[in-house]
Amino acid sequence: MSEPLLSVEDLRVGFTTEGGRLQAVDGVSFGVAPGEVLAIVGESGSGKSVTAQTILGLTRSPNATIEGSVRLRGTELVDAGEAELRQVRGAQIGMVFQDPMTSLNPVYRVGGQIVEAIRAHGSDTSKEAARERAIELLDSVGIVDAERRVDDYPHEFSGGMRQRAMIAMALALEPEVLIADEPTTALDVTIQAQILRLLEGLNRERNLATILITHDLGVVAEVADRVLVMYAGRVVEEGALDEIFYDPQHPYTWGLLGSLSRIDRPRPHRLPQISGAPPSLISLPEGCAFRTRCPHEFAKCSQQPPLEAKLADGAGHADRCWLDLERKREKRQVGGRIGLEAPS
Repeated sequence: MSEPLLSVEDLRVGFTTEGGRLQAVDGVSFGVAPGEVLAIVGESGSGKSVTAQTILGLTRSPNATIEGSVRLRGTELVDAGEAELRQVRGAQIGMVFQDPMTSLNPVYRVGGQIVEAIRAHGSDTSKEAARERAIELLDSVGIVDAERRVDDYPHEFSGGMRQRAMIAMALALEPEVLIADEPTTALDVTIQAQILRLLEGLNRERNLATILITHDLGVVAEVADRVLVMYAGRVVEEGALDEIFYDPQHPYTWGLLGSLSRIDRPRPHRLPQISGAPPSLISLPEGCAFRTRCPHEFAKCSQQPPLEAKLADGAGHADRCWLDLERKREKRQVGGRIGLEAPS
């Protein structure tokens, strides 16, 4: 893999709230190279979206504390000024937000919003040229009859078409990095597959460095090269796609994999699930944050495990779990497949 285009090092994001300090992101590090798709997965509240938004400076506020480093081609973004960040947003890093219905302004035409994004970074571009570019972009993401649909309002687009329009807007200025935050949420399975194929094709054609944020490991299996699994603001496991799916080392990852439905097995009475709920980020349990939900907890789990490489043949793999490799491979087998044991 080539050198990372975007590098995140020891990123920490905290917010001061009435209930206390909320540590949303705690020591997250990763890099993304051109042509690579990095998936960040985890339950809601694990810090995925905050990590992505912080890259673009969207979490800055009087009650926020941001530490660590975010570098794009060696340029530091964490302490960059707003004027500098405005030049980065859209032009160098594009972002597809989670809900296209709320991301698109309902009272402006879809094409007009793409034109605005184009002209905001190129005031010398005429409205006519920007409109032609908007039609070209909508056509490139699979909007049929783009020349007519460019003048439609967001409510005249289906959910899948709105998501395609958001992808078109994110790519309008030909950024080098694309961040897609839950791009298939609330879409039916058929449209999800279309959006994923679109993202995969765009990544290949444009050699983008892509960050895909999702809670759905089924989505990850379609397009990702590497995976970061986050829990309670921390990375608990990272590795290549095959390592995460076929040789996962953290009990939380086992639980996520075990919660997937399988078409090659009889339908269960109910889907397996991870017991309990994610902890409050204001008062995390001492030691491993997952231990209150883990059936394999033991005494050492009261200490915080480091993120370490433990697989002999997995140079890019690391996890946070005190269990040894042999016990992990024994305990993750539940009913003949990878999963997390139900609490006794």
